[in-house]
Formats: sequence, C-alpha cells, structure tokens
Amino acid sequence: MIVNYTEMGWQIIAQRSHGMLSAQICSHWKIDDRTEHWIETLIATAEHDDVFNEFENTELLDDNGAPKNFKETSFELSMAQRLIDMAQTKSAYVALLISKHIQFVHGQDPNASTFIEKLNAMEKTWLKIAGTTISEVSRSYAILEFCDAFSLLLCQGLIQPENRKIQISNGPDERQYDMFMKDGKLTVEPWPFEDISFKISYESRIVRQLSFKTIKAFQAAVKAASVETHHITLVKP
Repeated sequence: MIVNYTEMGWQIIAQRSHGMLSAQICSHWKIDDRTEHWIETLIATAEHDDVFNEFENTELLDDNGAPKNFKETSFELSMAQRLIDMAQTKSAYVALLISKHIQFVHGQDPNASTFIEKLNAMEKTWLKIAGTTISEVSRSYAILEFCDAFSLLLCQGLIQPENRKIQISNGPDERQYDMFMKDGKLTVEPWPFEDISFKISYESRIVRQLSFKTIKAFQAAVKAASVETHHITLVKP
C-alpha cells in the first residue's frame, strides 16, 4: 500500500487502486505507439500489483505499529508465486510482463534470485505460446513501467509547485519523460498520449489512528474509513 502522512492522519492508497490508476494512464497511450498485444499490456498494467490485498495481507505494520509503506516491503516468495500463477491463467503474454515486473522490482534482492532464475527459464515457453518476441515484450513492459512509475508519483502527492519538473521514467522510446504543473494544469513532456486532455482518478482512505497493536485492528480501521476519490486532469503542453 502507499502511505502518506497528512495532518488528518495516514492517507492509505491500496496497491490495487494504484494499479487501476496505472491502467487508466496506459489506456490513453498513443494508438500508433501501442504494441501488438495491447489488451494484454493493459491488463498486466492494471493487475501488476493485484496480489497485494490490504484486506487480506498480514505484512501491513512496521515495528512501531504504523502502516508500512510499499517502499518498506521486500520480496515474498508466496506472493510472487501467486502473482505469476494468476498471470499465467490470463495468458502467456501477461505472464511475460508480470515476470518482467517481478525482475524489475526484486532483481537486486538475493532472496529473489532462485525465483527469478525460474522465471527466466519459463520465458522461452511463454514466448513460444504467445507467438511474440523479446523485443515486443520489452516494449510493452516499458509502457507498463512508465505507467506504474507515473501512478506512484501521483499517489504519493509528488507533483511539484512552481512549474518544477519531476522525472517519471524513460518510455519505450528510451526518452526521458517529465511531469510538471503549467498554468495550474498537470502535463507530461514529451506528450505520449493520444488525447490532448483526459481525466484519471484514484481512491484513498484516511486513518486517523497513528499506530496499531494488531493487523486486524488496522484492517478494521481501513475498512471503516470513508473513501475519497481524487480526480486529475492532464493536458498536452
């Protein structure tokens, strides 16, 4: 989950809500720049964090009883296996993209090395089943990673004031993309989207209690919290 400290308490954004925002961003990608397996790319972008469910998971609090931000989490074999298993039941192409994401996030974690070796061994089979190439998969994943990074920046409230730019990521064309406010409106430069303007949104919950003795108490507070929808309009520079 994404956790932001505010004057009202902890702002909680679920991993799945972040994934949905990533997919909304992805859905507006330039039509001419979309990969052949576009539906699979969009689905993988929406579901790349689906295994993390704040209403079910148990690794939600730090040693002080405060909600644990996503940056504090580490590789968990059971969750990674479940994520790749769910991806395979969608399609081999989705499995390839989820595999790339697991490697991107956990590639430097020694605890993940054996699992990643297993994923690499499976990729030849998935490529054959999907009838695709490493090049196309890499391009699709570059779009997924861009939308993931953009969504995370927005969910963390990292839009900078006074037209200051913040780097999102490199896109599939390997160019650097930045977001910034211009004339009171959020924009991305260069502009990778089909429409000149569109709206996206995500949901959050405010939990006023700062620490919890049990996971169940925290989950109950999250479930009881009111849901706020955040709307963002992006405009071509």
